[in-house]
Order: sequence, then structure tokens, then C-alpha cells
Amino acid sequence: MSRIVVLGGAESGVGSAVLAKVKGFDVFLSDNGKIKDSYAQILRDWDIPYEEGGHTREKVLNADEVIKSPGIPSSAPMVREVEGKGIRVISEIEFAGRYDNAKKICVTGSNGKTTTTSLIYYLLQNAGLNVGLGGNIGKSYALQVATEHFDYYVLEISSFQLDNCYDFRPDIAIITNITPDHLDRYDYKLENYAKAKFRLIRNLRPEDCFIFDNDDEITIEHLDKIITQAKKLPFTQKGEVPQGAYVKGDKFIVKVDEEECDVYLKELALGGKHNIYNSMAAAIAAKASGIDNEVIRNSLATFQPIEHRLEPVLSIKDVLYINDSKATNVDSAWYALESQNRPVVWIVGGVDKGNDYSVLTDLVREKVHAIVCMGVDNAKIHAAFEDIVGKENICDVLSAQEAVTRSAAFAKEGDVVLLSPCCASFDLFKNMEDRGNQFKEAVRNL
Repeated sequence: MSRIVVLGGAESGVGSAVLAKVKGFDVFLSDNGKIKDSYAQILRDWDIPYEEGGHTREKVLNADEVIKSPGIPSSAPMVREVEGKGIRVISEIEFAGRYDNAKKICVTGSNGKTTTTSLIYYLLQNAGLNVGLGGNIGKSYALQVATEHFDYYVLEISSFQLDNCYDFRPDIAIITNITPDHLDRYDYKLENYAKAKFRLIRNLRPEDCFIFDNDDEITIEHLDKIITQAKKLPFTQKGEVPQGAYVKGDKFIVKVDEEECDVYLKELALGGKHNIYNSMAAAIAAKASGIDNEVIRNSLATFQPIEHRLEPVLSIKDVLYINDSKATNVDSAWYALESQNRPVVWIVGGVDKGNDYSVLTDLVREKVHAIVCMGVDNAKIHAAFEDIVGKENICDVLSAQEAVTRSAAFAKEGDVVLLSPCCASFDLFKNMEDRGNQFKEAVRNL
């Protein structure tokens, strides 16, 4: 019996361990930290041996194969030791893909991937298809392969999940865009990060589809270096394409083979230029999956915004509070600011991932009149924007409650208070969801 060791005891790792158990492997899970009670309970229910609070070398190094959770960097000492022994390290996505015959629509990118993934899932559900949602969103893909049956999967896949993918192949692959993000995990080289994203298309066949942003310079630059057999379906707001999607006047047009669908921009449920891109990508995927035009139009018109992504919370004294906690990089914050039509009080800050704030200068000058820095170290934010908004209109806080209180004091009637942090959340919060939830709670308590 082959031995599989799983490193990491959260959603991805526990799902992988259950699938390994179902497939008859001798499986062991090891986590360097504390495993949440809910995950430990699943391991006990499935009779999977595990350890927490450190790795026992001999129990890990006797593996035939190791499944590494995406949150663990390849530079971690235990991972290095495993690889040094010549043991193959794979990701949950790679492992689950071996046992899954469903059609897979997979979305990666720096920004927009959660919205695009959720849109496609909604479209396929509305078309009456038997579809699962997983990857970097919702339930573990591996757990679903182990315990459920779907004809289609829509998977959001991060670069970390792609790092240890080798033979995994989607039927439809989407790269929403590529902007500098997570560079701390890629030796601070954009090239390395972009290559990780492009792993998604490495195994595509001629009958598979590759959907991408034709207006994204980094994507196009890397695509020029890659030979792919897949059907290329670009989307653009800057011209026309013979296949894919493009904006023409007050609508966008989707063409896949001989099929065509047009969608009026004013009928899209999601506003902002960036969401036209997301909606086009989703519509191409739906059309390539054979979905009826009426279902596509209706779904794009009725989709509800995702939690923590430009999520309206409440309007208090004609000040709208928006939770965009999911904006953990500069580009996401750029989209958030760009889509605002009212004066902005901006809540920003957290763990800086090597951010270059200069790309936001013009937008801040145009739209922002006050800044609340919510982080342990805000020096870079002050240096970038203090001269624009003025010293008296920028302050530092150490909690969501304080951020909301100070923002409310800055805000005037007709303003937006926008939480779009540009940074990771781990200095003050458990994760970006915790940050968003604390923000929403604080707004409700105003």
C-alpha cells in the first residue's frame, strides 16, 4: 500500500487526506501548527492518523508522495527535506484531478478570479447542470471528489495551488489578468509569478479552451513565449476579436465557433470596468459549455455581489460603507477606487507584500479626501499619500472598530467609506474574511 503524507491540516489538506483514505492509501497528516477542532473532527471521523504542533521527521520522510497545502511555501524546512529525499511533492489540485472525470472550468489570475469563478458557477447552475464549486473558494476540491459526484467543476485556483501541479488539465482554463502579487513567494520576480499562473494551461489539448484578457500586457507578453494547442478565446474592451468577447457600443458580443451572444452593459448586475472583464470571461466559458443565450443574459443580470468584494454594507447618514476586504493587492484596490463615483474615505493597510503605491497616486488625488491606515506599520502609505490628502486627513488605527469610527468622523454626506486594504490581513486579523466581518460589525454598531 502506497503511503501518502499530507502537510497542512486546514481545508485543502484535510480534503486531500480524506480522498487519499477513500482511494485506499496509507495516509498520515502532519501540521506544524494547531489544527482547528472542526478539521481535527473530520480526520477522526475518517480514522486518519494525524499530528499537530510540529512534524515527526520519520513519519513524514517515509512517504511515497507528499501533498503540500498551498499555504506552506516550498522554502519551508520540512518541504525542503522531503524534496531532498527525492519524494514527489504535489498539490491538492493535482491529486484530486487524478480521480475526477468531470468537465473542469478553472480560473486563475491576480484579480477578479473569485468573481469570475462565482459567476460561471451561477451560470452553470442556472442552466440546470450538476456542478461543484471549489479550489480556492468554498469546499475543498479533493473532499468533493471523495464524497460527492458532479458532472462539472468550477475551480478557482491560486498560483500557490498551481505550483505543484504537473499533469492536471482543465477543459476550459481562464487567466483573468496578471499583476504583481505574492512576490514574496516568488523571489520578488514577476516572471516567476507569471510562470506559476501559466502552469494552468500547460496540458491543454486542441479541443480545450484558453480564455484570457487581451488587454493585459503581462498576460500577452507571456502568451507570446508559450505554444498552446488550445482554442484561444480572448476578451477585450479595446477592439474586436474574431473569437472570444469584445465591447461594441452599449453591449459586449461573445463569439465561440459559430455561436454568438450579445449582452447589454447596462443590464450587468456588477458595475465597474473590471466587472465587464469578469462578465465577458464568464460569458465565454458559458458559451463554450453550450449554455443558452437567454440563461447567460439573465444570469449576468441577476448575480449577487460576493462577500468581501466591493460588498455594500450599509448607508448611514447618506454615507455608504463598502467592504472590499478581499482587495489584498494594489491592483485590486485600483479597481475598487476606479469604480467609485462618490468622494472616498479610504481604509487601507496591513501586511505589505512589496507594494508599489505609485500606480494609485492619480486615483487617490482624484477621488480620496481622507485615509485611515489600519495596520501595524503604515510608513509606506503615509509616504505615498500624506502630501495628497494632507496631514490632518490621514490617521493610524489598530482595529476595525477604530477604523470605522475615525472614517465616520472624516466622512461627509454623499461620501463612500471604502475598506480596500491593498495588503494582507495577518498583522491584526486571522484572515481577510475576519477583517471584512469585523468591519461590517463595526459599521452596524455605529
